[in-house]
Amino acid sequence: MTQRAVPEACSVNADQAAGNIAELAANAVRHGRVPRRDFALRLVHRPAAALIRVEVSDTHPALPVRLAPAPADADGGRGLLLVDALASRWGVTERTGPGKTVWAELDLAVGTRAGHST
Repeated sequence: MTQRAVPEACSVNADQAAGNIAELAANAVRHGRVPRRDFALRLVHRPAAALIRVEVSDTHPALPVRLAPAPADADGGRGLLLVDALASRWGVTERTGPGKTVWAELDLAVGTRAGHST
């Protein structure tokens, strides 16, 4: 995603959107992978609602777990903490078929961070 893909007058920058996309996709590959099944990535721009929504669906039945902050020298354990910091709000929903969809929304207009929801 490039900066010009995000309107100039909004409070979100391309790095926030790209960070959420990268973290949710990486989590699906690392923790949500089921052999012989892929994950799905969906990006939605809703101008009327002034938001960008990132959805990553996988077929693993386990819900994501938000861990305590990882030690500074750890290789992982920061994914959902980063999503929480970058997104206006995020959560998990059921999907058709096995698995779940983890989503994050970024407000394009000046707003407040609502945090995690289910």
